[in-house]
Amino acid sequence: MQPLSQSARGTYTIKWMFGIPEVLEQMKLYQISEGSTIQVIQKLHDSLIIRCGDRRFAIGNEIADRIQV
Repeated sequence: MQPLSQSARGTYTIKWMFGIPEVLEQMKLYQISEGSTIQVIQKLHDSLIIRCGDRRFAIGNEIADRIQV
């Protein structure tokens, strides 16, 4: 396992995630939770662009550090 923030481009399955409950609930609304398959589209200096289903998101490294894939 590794933090999502350290992952290269590719497809991953979320093993576990932790953080502020409000942030986790918001992510679950967008179907990002344990067991979800996500794709890292682009890695930027301080954030990532990911795809989950048919949606794309930009998330900061501080959130991606708390997601293990």
